Amino acid sequence: MAWNEPGGGNQHDPWSGGGRGGSGGGGKGGGNQGPPDLDEALKKFQDKLNNMLGGRGSKKGGSGGEGGGGKPRNAFTLPGLLIVVALAIWAASGFYLVDQSERGVVLRFGEFQEVVTPGLQWNPPLIDDVRMVNVTRVRSVTQTQSMLTQDENIVSVEMSAQYQVADPRNYVLNVRNPELSLENALDSALRHVVGGTDMIDILTSGREILGSSVSSRLQSYLDNYGTGILLQTLNVESTAPPDAVQDAFDDVIRAREDRQRTINQGIAYANAIIPEAQGQAQRLVEQGQGYRESVVAEAEGQASRFNALLGQYEDSPSIMRERLYLDALSEVFGNTSKVMVDVSENSPLMVLPLERLSGAGTSGAADQSGSNDGLDPRVLERMRSSQSNSSNSSNSNSGISREGR
Repeated sequence: MAWNEPGGGNQHDPWSGGGRGGSGGGGKGGGNQGPPDLDEALKKFQDKLNNMLGGRGSKKGGSGGEGGGGKPRNAFTLPGLLIVVALAIWAASGFYLVDQSERGVVLRFGEFQEVVTPGLQWNPPLIDDVRMVNVTRVRSVTQTQSMLTQDENIVSVEMSAQYQVADPRNYVLNVRNPELSLENALDSALRHVVGGTDMIDILTSGREILGSSVSSRLQSYLDNYGTGILLQTLNVESTAPPDAVQDAFDDVIRAREDRQRTINQGIAYANAIIPEAQGQAQRLVEQGQGYRESVVAEAEGQASRFNALLGQYEDSPSIMRERLYLDALSEVFGNTSKVMVDVSENSPLMVLPLERLSGAGTSGAADQSGSNDGLDPRVLERMRSSQSNSSNSSNSNSGISREGR
């Protein structure tokens, strides 16, 4: 028979070894036993807590009556427990995590202690004050100011600066508001540089110089203030004259650009023409040098030849005179198409076309009449006799006829 069946003899539950104490008795064999009651378990826990705190707890006897005995209360138990719990909470709240991009500046009662690195850190709460500073983020500040230039003109300049925190301690402790100090320093440096520069330079070619000058001066200001800020870049966003004279300045800028473009074109043309002219001049110089050297060499050769002929002339003057005479005639008559024929003293001196005579001499006797168009037979006979006489003469010079004297 089941333990919980009505009228059964086994009244013991499987969750406990004995019966529960009720109002009628407290033995183990009591009837009507069941699962543990949640309210009763909670009540037991409250009793144990009261005993720990020194209170009076209610105990049930075997007959169901309440026990009236209790422990005396300790006045320091509850405050001590509260103090232990508060100390545990205080110690746990002192842990914090420093990110990789941050540094922590630790102040103990307002006095600087150290700069903590990334990782899990602990500092006593309410005693140490930890201020986190991001040292990798690039911050930016922009200013637009109208200021007076060196030539007493007003110009509007827009400038932006990018910076990082280089020294967390100086950034937190030396200056109350580092960003405001940076803006004031940027305004001061910009006005100082613009006040020493002409307006036309600020609007045109002097913007790069303006940016570098303001950057160096601004960094010196920040170092002197001890702000712990490192300037990364400084850009001149725009420079403009006042709106009332904007059109006039635009015309001036366009005229300046046209002037510069014309200058650049002239420079390019000069760069193209000058090398060519220099090359032509060098070529003429080299040609002149070559001509001079050739003339000098030819003159030296002629002088050497003359000296050689002079020695031979001194040995045999008559032969050298005859040779020089023949050489001169060969040189003169070699450049002309006319032929001088030596005839007798009573006959006239005739000039004949050499090319036609040469063709007639090689044609043969059969077609002599056709090849000597219109020539007098007596002339031909005289030429033949002259040639035969010259071949037999001992003073002939390789078939070259000479003039009779």
